[in-house]
Amino acid sequence: MSYGQINPQSQVAPTCYRHPDTVAYVSCNRCGRPVCPQCQVSAPVGVQCVECVAEANRRIPQQKTEFGGRLRAGAPVVTYIVIALNVFVYLLQWIIPGFTNSLVLAPAIAAYEPWRLITSAFAHSMGSFLHLAMNMYGIYIFGTLLEPRLGRLRFAWLYLLSAIGGSLGILLLSEPLSATLGASGALAGLFLATFVVFRSNKQALRQMGIILVLNIVLGFVVSGISWQGHLGGAITGIIASASIVMIPRSNPQRSRIQLVLLTALSVILLTAVYLAMQSVKYSVG
Repeated sequence: MSYGQINPQSQVAPTCYRHPDTVAYVSCNRCGRPVCPQCQVSAPVGVQCVECVAEANRRIPQQKTEFGGRLRAGAPVVTYIVIALNVFVYLLQWIIPGFTNSLVLAPAIAAYEPWRLITSAFAHSMGSFLHLAMNMYGIYIFGTLLEPRLGRLRFAWLYLLSAIGGSLGILLLSEPLSATLGASGALAGLFLATFVVFRSNKQALRQMGIILVLNIVLGFVVSGISWQGHLGGAITGIIASASIVMIPRSNPQRSRIQLVLLTALSVILLTAVYLAMQSVKYSVG
């Protein structure tokens, strides 16, 4: 392929391969094509064209988090989005009359309105602002610990699975007409996932162990706390986090295995939810 060259007879000037009307006396160090100033990218030696730079960037191994997610600089975005959604829904609960009743989880109602399994995890008691504040503080603490290590996709998946697991615990263990709402099930999943992630840090485990014992005691002693949701979220959080963390870093198929395990867990969990809803329908006639 010819890009044009200067010669004594015709004085033909080389032109940029991307802008044929622009004279370019500088060539890309990688492919040798003439490039105009607009298409030049500075390199350690000379310049390169934009296409060669893009190709080189595609070949650079993608940086990973500690447990295989895509490494991203900056704030834990998913954690902040989850907190923002909870606060937004709480505001709507105050603004829209009866909005809370359309979100709350009661097994007998959720058997016919399954979206409550998720919506209830983003709604909180209007009788106590402390309910929202404590849950959001917990999500912030554990989210800032887990999201940078797991990556955004895996953390978001863990959170949603824990929320659904908490709702499953309520479907299986609560009275059909008992009403529950709050992010406590999902938070319990994050809490137990932190145990799995920091399992080799004895000091951190001792501190979290004390908090865990206190929460277990409160769940059975203080009225109004859904231990069923906590239990379901905690068990799901342990299994989901183990599916991510326990795959050795040396395994070349690590990311694929993690996603396959999380997908399988999602299918099992949703199947269990469906069966639990059918059981509730049968029990309430």
